[in-house]
Amino acid sequence: MILYDYFRSSAAYRVRIALNLKGLDYQQHAVSLVAGEQRGSEYLALNPQGLVPALEVRDGITLSQSLAIVEYLDEVHPGPALLPPDSLGRARVRALADIVACDIHPLNNSRVLKYLTGTLGVDEAAKLDWYRHWIAQGLTSLEAMLHEHPATGSFCHGEEPGLADLCLVPQLYNARRFECDLAPYPTLLAIDARCQALEAFREAHPDNQPDAG
Repeated sequence: MILYDYFRSSAAYRVRIALNLKGLDYQQHAVSLVAGEQRGSEYLALNPQGLVPALEVRDGITLSQSLAIVEYLDEVHPGPALLPPDSLGRARVRALADIVACDIHPLNNSRVLKYLTGTLGVDEAAKLDWYRHWIAQGLTSLEAMLHEHPATGSFCHGEEPGLADLCLVPQLYNARRFECDLAPYPTLLAIDARCQALEAFREAHPDNQPDAG
């Protein structure tokens, strides 16, 4: 498999974690979002959205959208499972993941921030206020949903990392980059620390990617 990614893309970060947790071999092909390679004709032929990640699973078949890729990997390579075996558990985990992937991330994506500052003329201070506002809204919801919930264990759901954790960790990485106040989220920070102790998460960290230099 070939993963088309960018070291700071939180969506690509999710997929790297999933691949590592499952012990799957893959090649990395860096797509520089700074240089605009995602808008080049060669990459658009693979992913017409012009976004990362994309995962080429075999010749001529490339998947896009991080959560779709992760669920594909979970179906084709079922162990270790990234979703619980029961329908209620799966619904809970998907809801936790969607808070990040559907509510926080789209509003704070780099192309949105560039549109705010470039096209709309928003200044840097207002951009940071925007970013931190939506981070706080999403993380506050996550903290409330995870704190003292009977299904919350060492990780977001139970005692093994899964789909919700591989969305949470990259989002906290982004929050730290933008110097967001994370003190109100002790449950999230405790889960993040347990994840960071695992090799699969450490290897997926942006600082450890070939294009990070």
